[in-house]
This record gives sequence, structure tokens and C-alpha cells, in this order.
Amino acid sequence: MPDQTAVVPAQADPGLSLEEMKTFVRTHFEDFVNRKTSEVALKNFSDDFLDHDEPGGVAVGAWAAKTMMEGAYRKWPDLHVTVEDILAEGDKVMVRNTWHAIDQASGRKIEFHGFVLWRFAHKKIVERWATITPPQPV
Repeated sequence: MPDQTAVVPAQADPGLSLEEMKTFVRTHFEDFVNRKTSEVALKNFSDDFLDHDEPGGVAVGAWAAKTMMEGAYRKWPDLHVTVEDILAEGDKVMVRNTWHAIDQASGRKIEFHGFVLWRFAHKKIVERWATITPPQPV
């Protein structure tokens, strides 16, 4: 449940077709994760973006997402995500993905899996929910 400072962004037309939302999410993962371009958060997320499942707890705003991902880049400089499946309906896109990296602390290759649900409004991502498995050595 969001804390008292988190407000769920209003429902609105996503402004994109289902295929455009899927393309948007694929491109977002490529830029934000695989290309290590944290600034894309400021373009892709709304100012009131609500991340229900940020690793540190509920987070609000594009800057919080940018900062979180920069921490992931430091921890896993070679972090790479592969979109395995992607579905879209209404104003939402669901992705099943696989993440690979070398853990800087141990030097071991790791892998983890996740499901991410994104909600859109006005051609931006306004909400995120995620379930991610703990990293496992591979």
C-alpha cells in the first residue's frame, strides 16, 4: 500500500495504441537498462510516476527511478534485460523478462527473472508494479 506521500496518478487515455505501448516499453528497457541511459526516465515517466515496487519501497517521480537505476548500473555494470513476453490491454503493458549481470561484489554471473506491469496515461508511464526473483548464480 502506498505511503501517505504517494498519490496514484489519475486515469487518462494512454495516448498510444496497444502496439505503440508495447514498442514504448521494449524501447524503454533497451535504453534504460541495456544502454544505461538513466536520463530516459525523465522523458518516459510522468512527473507523478508511482513505482509501487521500488527496491527501497514506494517511490514517486521520474528522478527516483533515474537514481535507482544509476545504483543498479554501479552494482551490475553489465546488467542486461531480455523481454521474453509482452502483452498489452487497455492502458497497461505486462512484461516477463530475464536479467543477467556479473555481481561486482562476488564477481559471479547472476540471473533473475521478473514480471513488470506498466500503466500509461498521456503517452507516458505513470505507474509500475514489479515482481522480481532474487538474483541466482549461473
